[in-house]
Amino acid sequence: MADQESTGLIRAMGRWTLTALVINSIIGSGIFGLPSIVAGYLGRQSPLAYLIAAAGMGVVIACFAELASQFRDTGGPYLYARVAFGRLVGIEVGYLLIALKMMVAAAAANLFGDYLVEFWPAAQETLPRLAILTFLIGFVAVVNVRGVKFGAAANNAFTVAKLTPLVLVAIAGSIFIYFHRSAIPSAANGGAPVTPRNWFEAVFVLTFAYAGFEGAVVPMAEAKDPQRDAPFALFAALAAVTLLYSSIQYVVVFLLPNAAASDRPLAAAARQIWGAPGALLISLGALISVYGYLTAMMLHTPRLMFALSEKGDLPRFLARIHSRYRTPHISIYAFATAVWCLAAAGSFKGNVFFSSVARLLVLGFTCAALPVLRHMYPGGRGYRLPAGSLLALLGVLFTAILASRVTRGELVVVVCALIVAAAGWRWERQRAA
Repeated sequence: MADQESTGLIRAMGRWTLTALVINSIIGSGIFGLPSIVAGYLGRQSPLAYLIAAAGMGVVIACFAELASQFRDTGGPYLYARVAFGRLVGIEVGYLLIALKMMVAAAAANLFGDYLVEFWPAAQETLPRLAILTFLIGFVAVVNVRGVKFGAAANNAFTVAKLTPLVLVAIAGSIFIYFHRSAIPSAANGGAPVTPRNWFEAVFVLTFAYAGFEGAVVPMAEAKDPQRDAPFALFAALAAVTLLYSSIQYVVVFLLPNAAASDRPLAAAARQIWGAPGALLISLGALISVYGYLTAMMLHTPRLMFALSEKGDLPRFLARIHSRYRTPHISIYAFATAVWCLAAAGSFKGNVFFSSVARLLVLGFTCAALPVLRHMYPGGRGYRLPAGSLLALLGVLFTAILASRVTRGELVVVVCALIVAAAGWRWERQRAA
């Protein structure tokens, strides 16, 4: 494709590092609470909902797989929209994605503090809370400034650490159910009718449990072989996450007679298997998972800011590269500062207020870009998705259906963000004229 590669960055991320980045970008704190919500809709049929949601998001991920393999530059969805639809649309998508990731990263930092209160009650007080946020965000920022290898290594470590307790619950729980099935009581809502609306609501909730991968395709200028590795990473991560999610849901709904009423379903299931130490393991796992999610945000979102700056869509100083570590250090520190401010000023719920509609717009524009870019560059290199244009249309329709469920408040916030982005684009055009 007609993109110029970013200069000065180091291609250090291989296939499995990219896969770990995608997994870490998808699995956050949701899996620790979602099983009870989905069980409330579908009871013991709920594991199937994860497969349906994976199929829907799989269409979108397939579009990302082709596009990510066509570009060797930094930018991800911003770059695809910019090349396909022009600079203004690219800026809109880029600004939305940056704002989305800042909000989500701040929410993760706040959620870490919420979980930490169970081990250290003073963590909810003002000064300790600000000190915790400073350490959490500052540490991962410094690690990423020191080199993409360090940032990638931290991401890999947290991915393994967060997956370990989840995989243990899935495996041990399945074994426990197999040997104690006759002693497990029936689900409390086992006879409740499951309507088509229940299925729709459950799948709607779960599609966002598979989101986050859109950020993982941003740092392709630091991937060793994005043409081959990006599609592999996306599809492998989708398969792994789907297997893990559905297995955990199966364990929860069979071990807990009233899974829908549990505030901490994984901890309750682990307590059934291992007693009190099991519940403690899951609580620690939640802390690790939330912080691991923050490390993924810190790895790829500053690269998105760097990409916009490099092309003149954000202030140029954000595109500076560290002379020694060859990382976009100004963008990393700017992102860390913004996340700290949002986390210090807001709460978990406040920082995820508009995430759903912003993410759907980014996903929808990316799917729509695929047939346009195929027409513009018929001989494009990289992975070619079978029936790509048809799947792109299905992806746009899928995101549009989901967008019909967003709230008016979310729409207002996103429209304001789009207006700000358009105003910035107009100002830059007038300044350059």
